[in-house]
Amino acid sequence: MARGEEPLLSSSRRASSETSDDRAGAEEDALLSGQQTSHDDSKKRGWPFWREVGLFAWSVAATAALIIIAVLYQHQQSSNTSDGAKPSAKRNMVFMVSDGMGPTSLSLTRSFRQWESGLPPDDVLMLDRHLIGSSRTRSTSSLITDSAAGATAFSCGQKSYNGAISVLPDHTPCGTVLEAAKKAGYTTGLVVTTRITDATPACFAAHVNSRSEEDIIAEQMIGEHPLGRVVDLMLGGGRCHFLPSSKEGSCRKDDKDLVAIAKEQYGYSYISDRKGFDGLNLGSGVKLPLLGLVANRDIPYEVDRRDVNDMYPSLDEMAQTAINALSEATRDSEKGFFLMIEGSRIDHAGHGNDPVAQAHEVLAYDKAFASVLKFLDGNDGVMISTSDHETGGLATARQLHAAYPEYLWHPDVLINASHSAEYLASQLNDHIALYSLSTGDLKHYINEELLQSGLGVFDATEDEVQRLVDNPSAYIFADIISRRAQTGWTTHGHSAVDVNIYASDSPYTQPLLGNHENTEIGEFIRDYLNLDLKPITEELIERGTLFDTVSVTGEKLSWMGKPHNMAGLDELDHYHGDFKRDYHDDKKHFAP
Repeated sequence: MARGEEPLLSSSRRASSETSDDRAGAEEDALLSGQQTSHDDSKKRGWPFWREVGLFAWSVAATAALIIIAVLYQHQQSSNTSDGAKPSAKRNMVFMVSDGMGPTSLSLTRSFRQWESGLPPDDVLMLDRHLIGSSRTRSTSSLITDSAAGATAFSCGQKSYNGAISVLPDHTPCGTVLEAAKKAGYTTGLVVTTRITDATPACFAAHVNSRSEEDIIAEQMIGEHPLGRVVDLMLGGGRCHFLPSSKEGSCRKDDKDLVAIAKEQYGYSYISDRKGFDGLNLGSGVKLPLLGLVANRDIPYEVDRRDVNDMYPSLDEMAQTAINALSEATRDSEKGFFLMIEGSRIDHAGHGNDPVAQAHEVLAYDKAFASVLKFLDGNDGVMISTSDHETGGLATARQLHAAYPEYLWHPDVLINASHSAEYLASQLNDHIALYSLSTGDLKHYINEELLQSGLGVFDATEDEVQRLVDNPSAYIFADIISRRAQTGWTTHGHSAVDVNIYASDSPYTQPLLGNHENTEIGEFIRDYLNLDLKPITEELIERGTLFDTVSVTGEKLSWMGKPHNMAGLDELDHYHGDFKRDYHDDKKHFAP
């Protein structure tokens, strides 16, 4: 046996075992007798033992302290973000509305851009990088909202019926975030590519029972309003609603000259064309308040506007001009600004089922979105972007035949189109009106000049050309290219699909993560700007009657226009056997 080793059963080991056995026996006796045992182990526990105990106790206490600190920190962070804490710095709010843009619009536009520019599959739009949630869009009168009810949810934070411009189902006005922001000292602005009197912009600065009352909306937006002038900057189209009926280009029903009233009574500076817009120098040349009506009705689709850039500014140019002007105007103010920017004609492209116009409109919106983000990179504020609804029931697939379809979609077909279906139909109707052509000559013009040169379609069938001869409609041009791209549409109206929410990189936008009612977006704007809409509503109701008028027949006219029939404004409609209705007998016109 080696030196220092002991046998496993040596006497010393046996002694230790015997001691342990004695102790175990004593403990067993204690359990049986109920008497405590006493071991004099304390004599054996010296300084090393107690040092170990102390270190252990210290580590437990330190760990507990760290856990408590982490929990408190997490709670504070949660309170500062998810509960919508307010920033201490100046608050600027840019609210962007992509009217009619649904999730599939992004799929279509992203793939179109990749094909057009030779980009890889992982190249995405700026919007894609800032997706944070989605919004449910129903109104009080339908599961499918219109732009008026959708924008009322944004402006008032309340649901209303289709057609309502910041008016509730009981026909009382609701105060808007723009009106409250103006009252609180913020500078305000509206930028659109359609008429400035259209439903979405109107909902922030006007109150009418029906969106069709655009003459009244125009009056209210310049300051003929219970609250006075509430908008500091307006850029868009719709000039015809501000011109007296006696003037060329007017679409008013009366002879009021709102441009003159805006300038003389409310101090607006006014521009009406591209030259005037260029004089604004992207904001540095703006004198507030500004009324900029750069188109008589709607600004052309972006795919068409490119060819008349000397006549109409782009959405991005107007957005930059507005944001720079409002930023400069509030540079020395404790309050910031509220600006609503709408990509209005995405909706019109959906109504027209025009994939070419749709793709270019979304790209134009994405460009303006990127410009707003660039501004916010060096300035305080947040940007929220969403849609009021989806339009067209767009699908990036289409079954053309009864047989089971191939899994194909062809966005590359859209690349060769140089104009929208709306533009091509206008050209065709003008050509028919100007020239007395034989059917053969007209077919040749349609095929060569419109389908091939304008739409990029070189394989049009005789039946398609004949359809255009019989009915020179934008719908037919749109259908011709949609079929070749295998792009599907389910309606010329709106759909009930949830729409996306996008935001700038800010912890203050976290309350909008996930899926929300559209009214929650209005509530977010209200809370971020620390606004109180209740006194605004009360003032509108109290002072509104002062703006009522009397017709020539002595009839009292409400300042909010004629009321809707009360029935059904606050309850959802239901099925009435509509599938039996003949489309050709339906004389109703859809509202965008």
